[in-house]
Amino acid sequence: MTAGRTTPRSPRKLTKLLLDYGVLFAFVALFLFLAFRAEAFLTVRNQLNILDQAHQIGLMALAVTVVIIAGGFDLSMGAIFAMSAVVAAFVARDLESVESFAAIAPYAGWVAGIITGTLFGLLNGVLVTVLRINTFVATLASGIVIRGLALIITQAEQVRVQDDRFRDLARGGIGDINNTVFIWLGFAVILTLVLMRTRFGRHVFAAGDNPEAARLSGINVNLIRTITFGISGFAAGLAGVISASKFMKAQNDMGQGLELIAIASVVIGGTSIMGGEGAIWRTVLGVLLLRLIENGFNLINVDTFYQDVFQGLIILFAVALDAMRHRRQ
Repeated sequence: MTAGRTTPRSPRKLTKLLLDYGVLFAFVALFLFLAFRAEAFLTVRNQLNILDQAHQIGLMALAVTVVIIAGGFDLSMGAIFAMSAVVAAFVARDLESVESFAAIAPYAGWVAGIITGTLFGLLNGVLVTVLRINTFVATLASGIVIRGLALIITQAEQVRVQDDRFRDLARGGIGDINNTVFIWLGFAVILTLVLMRTRFGRHVFAAGDNPEAARLSGINVNLIRTITFGISGFAAGLAGVISASKFMKAQNDMGQGLELIAIASVVIGGTSIMGGEGAIWRTVLGVLLLRLIENGFNLINVDTFYQDVFQGLIILFAVALDAMRHRRQ
């Protein structure tokens, strides 16, 4: 009888283990494989490059994790990324020619770009919560509009910045570690503390798990979800500003497809696309896992087509596990 009772639970325990720590197992396994196969993989320089290359997707994936936990979705991050970069470059370039503002021109550009991203994120929140437009449709449509506005502003031309100080946000750092590494990992720490240690964090989980019950308990679900979209816009804006800073230019077609990679990182990390479940540390590992595939497979000369197939299979496996969990619930 004892054996009969424990046997059905084994698959459930295995599924739960994979859901909770699958991304960790996959990360460790791939890391060890690449460490043995590629001599240059374990060098400090290469590891720092992986962390640096992950900052754009990392910032956006961390923020959209919060959105998804709260029961939302954001397909406009790539467009917000581009618009924020364009605004940052425009402000820095135009203020540079004004003598009284030249000293603060690059910093004003950074701030303007980040504020732009945050405002567009909050606008998405209003579309979803106040106008009650489906989150997929609202953010897809707003993304099209935002990228169109970026095209109108730039007239399909690059916006170049000449002031070298504008480069400091992306190129500066401490020793061999770029600011970008500190920024996106620091953002991960902040969001972890917010979700796990604050009332707002508890309300985010409640809003995604059972919004009706959350409303009955006195939680302003619309406000919570709007703020999460604001966080997403902030992160996409910051990532766009960093990109403009790195290359000293911006254009309207930047960031195309970044939102899909960011969401894929979240899914790989084990955050449920149904809402109410997830963790920032899982998303960090999901981002790094995708970077490991790209970096490590290049080191061992694996064709790009196979990299895409491998990434796609990982995403399908993560989604299948999530679907299995919800069927059993």
